[in-house]
Amino acid sequence: MKENLAKDHFTFAHSKLCIGEAGKTGGWRSYRPVIDYERCTPSKNKRPSCFLCWLYCPEGVVKRSIPVTIDYDYCKGCGICAEECPTKAIQMVEESDFRE
Repeated sequence: MKENLAKDHFTFAHSKLCIGEAGKTGGWRSYRPVIDYERCTPSKNKRPSCFLCWLYCPEGVVKRSIPVTIDYDYCKGCGICAEECPTKAIQMVEESDFRE
């Protein structure tokens, strides 16, 4: 007998990316996430692995690539990527250090 499994329409592994819904928001960021590629698991191993920064980024600005990149035009500097990184490869640095 075949089971009747209803699909749960309210459970998702990851939402669809919506970069730029509020425009370029990177201009009001106070802290910028900076990646140390020597500690970043995908960059160090040169293969797809980890990507917790990509998974937890609420703005969808972390690119799931090797090396991992961040779209600073839309990054709000919330620091969730740095908190979730198991190797602490992402550090939050004051934005004023990058402005000229």
